[in-house]
Amino acid sequence: MDTRYLTYILTIAEERNMTKAAKKLFVSQSSLSQYLTKLEQELGTPLFFRTKGELILTPAGELYTEAARNVIRIKKQLYRDIASLENRGHVTITVTSQFGLQTLTDVIPRFKAIYPDYRIEITEQSLPSATRMLLEENLDLGLLAANAVEPFSPENVRVLCREEVLFAVPASHPFVKKNPSGTIARKDIKTIFQNENFLLSRRGSTLRTLTDQLFEELDFSPTILCETNSVTATLRMAAEGIGVTFIGRSCENPDLSAVCYRLSPPLFRLNLLVRRKNWVLNPAETYLCRLIGSCFPQPDTQSEDSFRNPPPPAPSAPECGNI
Repeated sequence: MDTRYLTYILTIAEERNMTKAAKKLFVSQSSLSQYLTKLEQELGTPLFFRTKGELILTPAGELYTEAARNVIRIKKQLYRDIASLENRGHVTITVTSQFGLQTLTDVIPRFKAIYPDYRIEITEQSLPSATRMLLEENLDLGLLAANAVEPFSPENVRVLCREEVLFAVPASHPFVKKNPSGTIARKDIKTIFQNENFLLSRRGSTLRTLTDQLFEELDFSPTILCETNSVTATLRMAAEGIGVTFIGRSCENPDLSAVCYRLSPPLFRLNLLVRRKNWVLNPAETYLCRLIGSCFPQPDTQSEDSFRNPPPPAPSAPECGNI
């Protein structure tokens, strides 16, 4: 079932630019333009408005792209159903933080023991990118660290747990010598560490959103030494005495010379399992989701073939232990 040309139109609609679309599709711009012109002549109506160098879908284009997505979705599901007849298939999973990688490290060997011919493709992405690809149905599953279940539909998301955010301090810091473990009051982050370098996640990340809210609450503008999308890297730098940082509990590493403190009051983010909409899970995919759910301290009471039950509200979701 060749849906290549449907993908052409969808990519043009996504990029809104013929040059960018051709580059993404690895085809020449002239051949892509010729195909679009031929299709519009065949349909007897334009699919795009050409305005100021941008291509915007016409009402006919909206109908065409909606139908194209449905056809591609049907094709994917058909191929999955055929593959599942022999317990073979392909699942794409995205993760946005360490908890997702740790979970899959535990789950995949158990899954492959039952379904050895299933292929699992894992990508690591930022939360905005993973969210977009799941909503556009370009990925099957997401293990996401987030601050809310939105914009996903309740039937497509499961709150696995609330992961506590910790404050990491170099083991050589004077505060650690007086307080080798335990908690730190939020206000003390400003009063005690106001002259320290802060190692923060990039803006837009789950951790950065939470920490920026904390700084606003404290009326505190910290000295930011670096911003990175790797919490593991910031923790290692903290262990080297370069600065202090915030991490999710799943990133805690007792082998490093950094001490992680709980905040008082505590700070949490959500760990989510999200599936793309319109996905009918076969037995292998249902088993995979159940294995993921079993890694967290709550009974997996969801339906075996869907996420029909809405997720629990954040305050009642269980807290993560060491995953």
